[in-house]
Amino acid sequence: MTERIVSGMRPTGKLHLGHYLGVIQNWVELQHKYESFFFVADWHALTTKYDKTENLKQDTLEVVMDWLASGIDPNVATIYVQSLVPEIAELNTYLSMITPQNWVERDPTLKDMAKILRTKEGTNSQISYGLMGYPVLMSADIMMFNATAVPVGIDQVAHIEITRDIARRFNNIYKTEFFNEAKPLLNHCSLICGLDGNKMGKSFQNDIKISDSEEVTAKKIMSAITDRSRMRKDDPGHPDECQVAFKYWEIFADEEQKNTVRCECEKGQRGCADCKRQLGKLINEKFAPIREKRRYYEAHPEEVRAIIEAGSQKARKEAQKILTEVRNIIGMY
Repeated sequence: MTERIVSGMRPTGKLHLGHYLGVIQNWVELQHKYESFFFVADWHALTTKYDKTENLKQDTLEVVMDWLASGIDPNVATIYVQSLVPEIAELNTYLSMITPQNWVERDPTLKDMAKILRTKEGTNSQISYGLMGYPVLMSADIMMFNATAVPVGIDQVAHIEITRDIARRFNNIYKTEFFNEAKPLLNHCSLICGLDGNKMGKSFQNDIKISDSEEVTAKKIMSAITDRSRMRKDDPGHPDECQVAFKYWEIFADEEQKNTVRCECEKGQRGCADCKRQLGKLINEKFAPIREKRRYYEAHPEEVRAIIEAGSQKARKEAQKILTEVRNIIGMY
Protein backbone atom coordinates (compact mmCIF):
# COMPACT_ATOMS: atom_id res chain seq x y z
CA MET A 1 0.00 0.00 0.00
CA THR A 2 1.32 3.45 -0.98
CA GLU A 3 2.11 5.69 1.95
CA ARG A 4 0.15 8.93 2.17
CA ILE A 5 1.34 12.48 2.90
CA VAL A 6 -0.58 15.65 3.71
CA SER A 7 0.78 19.19 3.67
CA GLY A 8 -0.62 22.67 3.26
CA MET A 9 0.06 26.39 3.00
CA ARG A 10 -1.86 29.43 4.12
CA PRO A 11 -3.28 31.59 1.32
CA THR A 12 -0.77 34.41 1.51
CA GLY A 13 -1.00 35.37 -2.16
CA LYS A 14 1.88 35.11 -4.61
CA LEU A 15 4.64 32.89 -3.24
CA HIS A 16 8.35 33.70 -3.13
CA LEU A 17 11.56 31.77 -3.72
CA GLY A 18 11.70 30.76 -0.06
CA HIS A 19 8.40 28.90 -0.50
CA TYR A 20 9.67 27.29 -3.68
CA LEU A 21 13.00 26.09 -2.26
CA GLY A 22 11.73 25.19 1.20
CA VAL A 23 8.44 23.51 0.34
CA ILE A 24 7.20 23.34 -3.25
CA GLN A 25 10.35 21.86 -4.76
CA ASN A 26 10.12 19.06 -2.21
CA TRP A 27 6.41 18.47 -2.92
CA VAL A 28 7.09 18.15 -6.65
CA GLU A 29 9.47 15.28 -5.94
CA LEU A 30 7.36 13.63 -3.24
CA GLN A 31 4.15 13.56 -5.28
CA HIS A 32 5.61 10.74 -7.37
CA LYS A 33 6.63 8.69 -4.30
CA TYR A 34 3.57 9.08 -2.06
CA GLU A 35 -0.17 9.46 -2.37
CA SER A 36 -0.16 13.21 -1.88
CA PHE A 37 -2.77 15.65 -0.54
CA PHE A 38 -1.80 19.34 -0.77
CA PHE A 39 -4.20 21.98 0.53
CA VAL A 40 -4.68 25.72 0.86
CA ALA A 41 -5.25 26.31 4.57
CA ASP A 42 -7.86 29.08 4.42
CA TRP A 43 -9.35 28.27 7.85
CA HIS A 44 -5.89 28.60 9.36
CA ALA A 45 -5.62 32.04 7.76
CA LEU A 46 -8.63 33.13 9.82
CA THR A 47 -6.89 32.31 13.11
CA THR A 48 -4.89 35.53 12.85
CA LYS A 49 -6.47 37.45 9.95
CA TYR A 50 -10.20 36.92 10.50
CA ASP A 51 -10.80 40.62 9.79
CA LYS A 52 -8.74 40.76 6.60
CA THR A 53 -10.55 38.44 4.19
CA GLU A 54 -11.16 40.75 1.23
CA ASN A 55 -8.41 39.06 -0.83
CA LEU A 56 -8.82 35.53 0.54
CA LYS A 57 -10.29 33.98 -2.64
CA GLN A 58 -7.76 35.64 -4.96
CA ASP A 59 -4.87 34.80 -2.65
CA THR A 60 -6.00 31.17 -2.73
CA LEU A 61 -5.92 31.22 -6.53
CA GLU A 62 -2.46 32.82 -6.52
CA VAL A 63 -1.05 30.08 -4.29
CA VAL A 64 -2.46 27.30 -6.46
CA MET A 65 -1.17 28.99 -9.63
CA ASP A 66 2.33 28.98 -8.16
CA TRP A 67 1.98 25.30 -7.23
CA LEU A 68 0.82 24.32 -10.69
CA ALA A 69 3.46 26.42 -12.44
CA SER A 70 6.18 24.90 -10.24
CA GLY A 71 5.23 21.34 -11.13
CA ILE A 72 2.52 20.12 -8.75
CA ASP A 73 0.47 17.87 -11.03
CA PRO A 74 -3.28 17.72 -10.28
CA ASN A 75 -3.42 14.38 -12.10
CA VAL A 76 -0.92 12.97 -9.60
CA ALA A 77 -1.52 14.88 -6.35
CA THR A 78 -4.84 15.96 -4.84
CA ILE A 79 -5.03 19.76 -4.62
CA TYR A 80 -7.85 21.11 -2.45
CA VAL A 81 -9.00 24.02 -0.33
CA GLN A 82 -9.39 23.26 3.37
CA SER A 83 -12.81 24.90 3.80
CA LEU A 84 -14.22 22.96 0.84
CA VAL A 85 -13.77 19.77 2.88
CA PRO A 86 -16.14 20.42 5.84
CA GLU A 87 -15.49 16.94 7.19
CA ILE A 88 -12.24 18.36 8.57
CA ALA A 89 -14.28 20.63 10.85
CA GLU A 90 -16.28 17.69 12.21
CA LEU A 91 -13.13 15.68 12.89
CA ASN A 92 -11.64 18.77 14.54
CA THR A 93 -14.63 18.79 16.92
CA TYR A 94 -14.07 15.16 17.95
CA LEU A 95 -10.33 15.68 18.43
CA SER A 96 -10.98 18.84 20.47
CA MET A 97 -13.01 16.78 22.93
CA ILE A 98 -10.13 14.44 23.74
CA THR A 99 -7.18 16.87 23.65
CA PRO A 100 -5.97 18.15 27.06
CA GLN A 101 -5.74 21.92 27.30
CA ASN A 102 -2.08 21.91 28.37
CA TRP A 103 -1.13 20.01 25.20
CA VAL A 104 -2.44 22.90 23.14
CA GLU A 105 -0.87 25.59 25.30
CA ARG A 106 2.64 24.16 25.02
CA ASP A 107 2.54 23.72 21.24
CA PRO A 108 5.44 25.74 19.71
CA THR A 109 3.37 26.80 16.70
CA LEU A 110 0.78 28.43 18.93
CA LYS A 111 3.45 30.13 21.02
CA ASP A 112 5.10 31.57 17.92
CA MET A 113 1.82 32.83 16.49
CA ALA A 114 0.79 34.40 19.80
CA LYS A 115 4.17 36.16 20.02
CA ILE A 116 3.77 37.58 16.50
CA LEU A 117 0.23 38.70 17.30
CA ARG A 118 1.34 40.54 20.43
CA THR A 119 4.22 42.18 18.57
CA LYS A 120 1.88 43.53 15.90
CA GLU A 121 -1.12 44.45 18.06
CA GLY A 122 0.40 45.13 21.48
CA THR A 123 0.35 43.33 24.80
CA ASN A 124 -3.43 43.81 25.12
CA SER A 125 -4.14 41.72 22.03
CA GLN A 126 -6.48 38.80 22.59
CA ILE A 127 -5.77 35.25 21.44
CA SER A 128 -8.94 33.99 19.81
CA TYR A 129 -10.58 30.64 20.55
CA GLY A 130 -9.76 29.70 16.95
CA LEU A 131 -6.07 30.48 17.36
CA MET A 132 -6.00 28.58 20.64
CA GLY A 133 -7.33 25.54 18.81
CA TYR A 134 -4.90 25.85 15.92
CA PRO A 135 -2.82 22.78 16.91
CA VAL A 136 -5.92 20.57 17.01
CA LEU A 137 -7.14 21.83 13.63
CA MET A 138 -3.68 21.13 12.23
CA SER A 139 -3.95 17.60 13.60
CA ALA A 140 -7.39 17.22 12.01
CA ASP A 141 -5.89 18.24 8.65
CA ILE A 142 -3.37 15.43 8.90
CA MET A 143 -5.60 12.79 10.47
CA MET A 144 -8.51 13.50 8.10
CA PHE A 145 -6.66 11.53 5.45
CA ASN A 146 -4.89 9.24 7.94
CA ALA A 147 -1.52 10.36 6.63
CA THR A 148 1.52 8.23 7.37
CA ALA A 149 3.94 11.14 6.99
CA VAL A 150 4.06 14.93 6.84
CA PRO A 151 6.78 16.78 4.90
CA VAL A 152 8.44 19.31 7.22
CA GLY A 153 11.70 21.11 7.83
CA ILE A 154 13.86 20.20 10.82
CA ASP A 155 12.52 23.23 12.74
CA GLN A 156 8.94 21.97 12.38
CA VAL A 157 9.34 18.45 13.74
CA ALA A 158 7.96 19.47 17.14
CA HIS A 159 4.77 20.64 15.43
CA ILE A 160 3.99 17.09 14.33
CA GLU A 161 4.37 15.65 17.82
CA ILE A 162 0.98 16.91 19.02
CA THR A 163 -0.69 15.18 16.06
CA ARG A 164 1.04 11.93 16.98
CA ASP A 165 0.00 12.40 20.61
CA ILE A 166 -3.64 13.06 19.66
CA ALA A 167 -3.74 10.07 17.31
CA ARG A 168 -2.29 7.85 20.04
CA ARG A 169 -4.77 9.20 22.60
CA PHE A 170 -7.72 8.60 20.27
CA ASN A 171 -6.60 5.03 19.64
CA ASN A 172 -6.14 4.40 23.37
CA ILE A 173 -9.48 5.89 24.43
CA TYR A 174 -11.51 4.05 21.82
CA LYS A 175 -9.46 0.82 21.92
CA THR A 176 -8.57 0.91 18.25
CA GLU A 177 -5.53 1.14 15.99
CA PHE A 178 -7.34 3.17 13.37
CA PHE A 179 -5.24 6.31 13.18
CA ASN A 180 -1.64 6.30 12.01
CA GLU A 181 0.89 8.24 14.05
CA ALA A 182 2.16 10.35 11.16
CA LYS A 183 5.93 10.67 11.13
CA PRO A 184 7.78 13.82 10.07
CA LEU A 185 9.23 13.47 6.60
CA LEU A 186 12.28 15.70 6.69
CA ASN A 187 13.18 17.73 3.67
CA HIS A 188 16.72 18.91 3.13
CA CYS A 189 15.97 21.70 0.70
CA SER A 190 18.07 24.83 0.51
CA LEU A 191 16.96 27.75 2.66
CA ILE A 192 17.18 31.23 1.19
CA CYS A 193 17.42 34.49 3.10
CA GLY A 194 15.76 37.71 2.04
CA LEU A 195 17.52 40.45 0.07
CA ASP A 196 18.38 42.23 3.33
CA GLY A 197 19.90 39.13 4.93
CA ASN A 198 16.91 38.40 7.16
CA LYS A 199 14.31 35.67 6.71
CA MET A 200 12.60 36.06 3.35
CA GLY A 201 9.01 37.19 3.73
CA LYS A 202 6.31 39.16 1.94
CA SER A 203 5.70 41.37 4.98
CA PHE A 204 9.41 42.25 5.17
CA GLN A 205 9.44 43.41 1.53
CA ASN A 206 12.70 41.53 1.01
CA ASP A 207 11.42 38.71 -1.19
CA ILE A 208 11.65 37.65 -4.82
CA LYS A 209 8.37 36.16 -5.98
CA ILE A 210 8.10 33.13 -8.20
CA SER A 211 5.89 35.23 -10.48
CA ASP A 212 8.10 38.35 -10.61
CA SER A 213 9.08 39.51 -14.09
CA GLU A 214 12.67 39.35 -15.29
CA GLU A 215 12.97 43.12 -14.91
CA VAL A 216 11.62 43.13 -11.36
CA THR A 217 13.83 40.19 -10.37
CA ALA A 218 16.95 41.86 -11.79
CA LYS A 219 16.14 45.11 -9.97
CA LYS A 220 15.54 43.31 -6.67
CA ILE A 221 18.79 41.35 -6.97
CA MET A 222 20.70 44.61 -7.39
CA SER A 223 19.51 45.63 -3.91
CA ALA A 224 20.86 42.45 -2.28
CA ILE A 225 23.47 42.89 0.44
CA THR A 226 26.99 41.75 -0.45
CA ASP A 227 30.36 41.97 1.36
CA ARG A 228 30.08 45.06 3.59
CA SER A 229 33.84 45.19 4.10
CA ARG A 230 34.54 45.65 0.40
CA MET A 231 34.90 49.33 -0.50
CA ARG A 232 36.07 49.33 -4.14
CA LYS A 233 35.34 47.17 -7.15
CA ASP A 234 38.88 45.78 -7.38
CA ASP A 235 39.30 45.13 -3.65
CA PRO A 236 39.73 41.41 -2.82
CA GLY A 237 36.32 40.06 -1.84
CA HIS A 238 35.26 37.61 0.83
CA PRO A 239 32.51 35.34 -0.59
CA ASP A 240 31.87 33.66 2.75
CA GLU A 241 31.18 37.07 4.30
CA CYS A 242 28.87 38.10 1.46
CA GLN A 243 25.57 38.23 3.34
CA VAL A 244 23.16 37.51 0.49
CA ALA A 245 24.46 37.50 -3.10
CA PHE A 246 27.01 34.67 -2.82
CA LYS A 247 24.52 32.60 -0.81
CA TYR A 248 22.20 32.83 -3.82
CA TRP A 249 25.03 31.71 -6.10
CA GLU A 250 25.54 28.67 -3.85
CA ILE A 251 21.86 27.75 -4.21
CA PHE A 252 21.26 28.37 -7.91
CA ALA A 253 24.63 27.89 -9.64
CA ASP A 254 26.44 24.71 -10.60
CA GLU A 255 29.85 23.87 -9.13
CA GLU A 256 31.82 25.37 -12.00
CA GLN A 257 29.91 28.67 -11.79
CA LYS A 258 30.31 28.84 -8.01
CA ASN A 259 34.05 28.20 -8.22
CA THR A 260 34.44 30.89 -10.90
CA VAL A 261 32.51 33.46 -8.86
CA ARG A 262 34.49 32.67 -5.71
CA CYS A 263 37.86 32.84 -7.45
CA GLU A 264 37.13 36.10 -9.31
CA CYS A 265 35.69 37.70 -6.16
CA GLU A 266 38.65 36.78 -3.99
CA LYS A 267 41.07 38.19 -6.60
CA GLY A 268 39.14 41.44 -6.98
CA GLN A 269 38.32 40.60 -10.60
CA ARG A 270 34.55 40.68 -10.05
CA GLY A 271 32.76 43.76 -8.78
CA CYS A 272 29.63 43.35 -6.65
CA ALA A 273 27.38 45.16 -9.15
CA ASP A 274 28.51 42.97 -12.07
CA CYS A 275 28.20 39.91 -9.86
CA LYS A 276 24.59 40.74 -9.00
CA ARG A 277 23.71 41.48 -12.65
CA GLN A 278 24.95 38.00 -13.60
CA LEU A 279 23.14 36.50 -10.62
CA GLY A 280 19.86 38.11 -11.70
CA LYS A 281 20.30 36.63 -15.17
CA LEU A 282 20.96 33.18 -13.71
CA ILE A 283 17.83 33.25 -11.50
CA ASN A 284 15.71 34.49 -14.38
CA GLU A 285 16.95 31.62 -16.55
CA LYS A 286 16.16 29.10 -13.80
CA PHE A 287 12.60 30.33 -13.34
CA ALA A 288 11.76 31.17 -16.96
CA PRO A 289 9.81 27.90 -17.62
CA ILE A 290 7.89 28.22 -14.35
CA ARG A 291 6.98 31.84 -15.03
CA GLU A 292 5.85 31.04 -18.57
CA LYS A 293 3.56 28.33 -17.21
CA ARG A 294 2.25 30.67 -14.53
CA ARG A 295 1.35 33.31 -17.12
CA TYR A 296 -0.79 30.67 -18.82
CA TYR A 297 -2.75 30.04 -15.61
CA GLU A 298 -3.08 33.77 -14.98
CA ALA A 299 -4.76 34.02 -18.38
CA HIS A 300 -6.96 30.97 -17.66
CA PRO A 301 -8.14 31.30 -14.04
CA GLU A 302 -11.19 29.18 -14.80
CA GLU A 303 -8.86 26.19 -15.26
CA VAL A 304 -7.35 26.81 -11.82
CA ARG A 305 -10.82 27.01 -10.26
CA ALA A 306 -11.79 23.76 -11.99
CA ILE A 307 -8.66 22.05 -10.61
CA ILE A 308 -9.48 23.29 -7.10
CA GLU A 309 -13.09 22.13 -7.38
CA ALA A 310 -12.19 18.68 -8.73
CA GLY A 311 -9.44 18.18 -6.14
CA SER A 312 -11.69 19.30 -3.29
CA GLN A 313 -14.43 16.90 -4.38
CA LYS A 314 -11.91 14.06 -4.53
CA ALA A 315 -10.59 15.00 -1.08
CA ARG A 316 -14.15 15.11 0.32
CA LYS A 317 -14.90 11.58 -0.87
CA GLU A 318 -11.85 10.25 0.94
CA ALA A 319 -12.59 12.36 4.02
CA GLN A 320 -16.15 11.00 4.16
CA LYS A 321 -14.81 7.44 4.25
CA ILE A 322 -12.49 8.27 7.14
CA LEU A 323 -15.16 10.21 9.01
CA THR A 324 -17.67 7.37 8.72
CA GLU A 325 -15.14 5.07 10.41
CA VAL A 326 -14.41 7.66 13.10
CA ARG A 327 -18.11 8.12 13.90
CA ASN A 328 -18.53 4.35 14.17
CA ILE A 329 -15.48 4.01 16.42
CA ILE A 330 -16.69 6.75 18.76
CA GLY A 331 -20.25 5.45 18.71
CA MET A 332 -22.03 8.45 17.23
CA TYR A 333 -25.67 7.99 16.18
